[in-house]
Amino acid sequence: MRQSKSVVKDNKLGPLIVRIAGLLIIALTLSIGLFLVIRGMGTFVKFHHSITEFLFSSNWAPTDSATASGGNVGAAIYIAGSLLTCGLALLIVLPFSIGAAIFMTEISAKAGKKIFQPAIEIFVGIPSVVYGWIGLTVLVPFIRDVFHAKMGGYSVLAASIVLAVMIFPTITTVSVDAIRSVPDSYRRAAYGLASTRWQVIYKIVLPASKSGIMTGIILGLSRAFGEALAVAMVIGKTRAFPKDLLSPTNNLTAAIASDMGNTASGGEHNLALWSMALLLLIISVTCIFLIHLIGARAKKNERA
Repeated sequence: MRQSKSVVKDNKLGPLIVRIAGLLIIALTLSIGLFLVIRGMGTFVKFHHSITEFLFSSNWAPTDSATASGGNVGAAIYIAGSLLTCGLALLIVLPFSIGAAIFMTEISAKAGKKIFQPAIEIFVGIPSVVYGWIGLTVLVPFIRDVFHAKMGGYSVLAASIVLAVMIFPTITTVSVDAIRSVPDSYRRAAYGLASTRWQVIYKIVLPASKSGIMTGIILGLSRAFGEALAVAMVIGKTRAFPKDLLSPTNNLTAAIASDMGNTASGGEHNLALWSMALLLLIISVTCIFLIHLIGARAKKNERA
């Protein structure tokens, strides 16, 4: 009897702990979001700058005083830098990630599962500063010497390559899981119709796993937008639109990481940086929404 009571008690305690933990996570997430909204909106509420100026003007000269205003908070250069580096990183990494995922699942499944996937997953745990340091000591001099870059190799190209390497494990791992989730009956049916291996991969496997692959791409893109330290070490941090891929520029995360510690709390410069952080939060939330939308459509198609 006592044993049955203890079992009932444990059965009630477990779900209670899970609910409390879930509520704490939700509360923490909402608190962070609310804090960013309050601080980020200060640029527009306290100092009366327009959202249009912030998003589309390239004139960045905020005041550093805690009370004075009258500066300019055009963040277009930083926004363009983030879009350019992340977009180029995605173009660089996609062929390698999808190719690696296909190799690990369709070409050499045993070696992929035992050797390549654990090796790729190790890269996820490497600190950002390591990627940045390798980019600074190897990639930047390489670009300087080979392409004769004017700013010594600090460039959009260097930042994009570093980001591509950093998001490669994320996109590859999710793509591998997506391809493995395709039922073997699809493959057998295609082979039964005398399809070649590459026809099966191109016509059957990739279309069937496209929602999962898209999820991996969006997750990788979200990480690329949020990366700060590694990018700051190789991008050059110049306040100018890049003329080409070998030109330096700056982006949102690098600007926040470099300047936040040198601003007065609540000042125009400080709140403008918080507005950049709020913009990054909006981008992240948008990415999460897209992932859920893709997942919902995939489930709907499966039911249909």
